[in-house]
Order: sequence, then C-alpha cells, then structure tokens
Amino acid sequence: MDHQAQGIAPVARINGVPIHAADETLTPDELRQRACTELLRQAAQHNGLLATDDTPTADGAISEAAANAIEALLDTILEIPEPSEEACQRHYAAHQSSFSPGEKVHARHILFAVTPGVDVVALRKRAEAALLDVRCHDGNNTEVFTKAARELSNCPSGAEGGDLGWLTSNECAPEFARELFGHAEVGVLPRLVHSRFGLHVVELLQREPGAVQSFESVRGAVAMSLRQKTYVTALRQYLRLLAGQASVEGVELEAADIPLLQ
Repeated sequence: MDHQAQGIAPVARINGVPIHAADETLTPDELRQRACTELLRQAAQHNGLLATDDTPTADGAISEAAANAIEALLDTILEIPEPSEEACQRHYAAHQSSFSPGEKVHARHILFAVTPGVDVVALRKRAEAALLDVRCHDGNNTEVFTKAARELSNCPSGAEGGDLGWLTSNECAPEFARELFGHAEVGVLPRLVHSRFGLHVVELLQREPGAVQSFESVRGAVAMSLRQKTYVTALRQYLRLLAGQASVEGVELEAADIPLLQ
C-alpha cells in the first residue's frame, strides 16, 4: 500500500528499524523521543552491551535488557566531572532563587496550546497579538486580560480570567517556572513564555519572596544541579554524534531539538 497516497505519513526509521506503527500518529516531540531511544538502543548493541536479537516493539517500548544496557552505555560513555567549588559558588549566585524555598507568585495566563497538526506560525501570531493587546493596557484595565483569557485561552483557567492563583516553582512545569520565579518583574511579561503545553501570555499580579539559604547549607544541592546540567549537555552531544552517524528517515533530529530520555 502507498501510505502517502492514502494520506498516511511514512514510517520513521533509524538505520532501517521502524520506531512506530504505520497507522500511529505521534507528535514531533514523541517521534524525536523514540528516535533518540532507538539510537541509544542500537549503540548499546554496537558496543556489545545488548544482544543483537533484541528488538523494540511497535509501540516504541524497549525491553528491560535494553533499558539496562542503555544505562550501562551512558555510564561508560558520558564522563561527568565533579564541579569545582568556584563553579558551585557561581551557580549559587546566579540561581539563588532556586535555593530559596517558599517563593510564591500570583499569576494568570492565556494559553495558546500547541496540539498535533496546529499551524505553529499562525498560533504564534495570535499569541503575539494578544500579548501586545494586554501589554497596551497593563496596569490600567484588568478586564482586558480577563476578557482575552476567557475568549482565547485553551486552559480551563480561562473561565476564571486566566487566574492560576498562588504558585510555587514545584507546582509548575520547569520551563514555565524558570520564567516566573527568581525575577523581580510584576505585571504582564514582555515576552511569550514557552512550555510543553504551548505559548503563554503571563501576568504576574503579586510576588512573595522565599527565605534565602546560605551557600554552605545547599552546597550539595548546588553540586547536584551542576552535575545534572553537565549530564544533559553530554547526553545531547552524544545523541547528536549518533544521529550524524545513522541513517535517519522520517524524523528531524536537529541539534536544538534532540530531547532527553524520559
């Protein structure tokens, strides 16, 4: 059967191995996730850590042996040095809010959700138009934001004018929290906030600062955070290397798009 003639996207493959069923619809992020997992599974086989007859299932799941082999592969390939005291001090100074428990913000937002098949360019234009509109009235007419949230937001909070209530950083997606916490801004943020859910127009109504902890009391957490950042960088570099050496069909694995394993 000609899948393209039937309106079905061709099956994505890594070195000839399909990473999804022919009739399965995946988001670009899900497709890249499976591609990266398959790159690592095949690398584990190449390095003699996994039997050559191990194969992924049609739904993208891997065997327990493959999961263990990938873990062993990454332990061998990725070298994660211990961060220096100077590096820890710099990281603490630059991210002090991350080590200040109790910080809260009262926020509201307008969500433009990114869903499968959505025209992202058109979505961004609508989000930017909404951002410009509410910023023009920032501090003068709260009803403008409320009305826009009720009419445009893809979040259930839209019915409440986009009000999210008081939030702590661990109640938000990490990429959302990075934009809301650790800053002094109050009012409509001058930029769209990107998250796994889509594009957000965000207004910060109030802030409550957290209690600052001394560097000595959080030295271990700082070092762990730096090790994690180094691991993320090393893993992405390794995935880019594997992608460059592989035959990749039906999935875009640009450097900035390569995700981490879940």
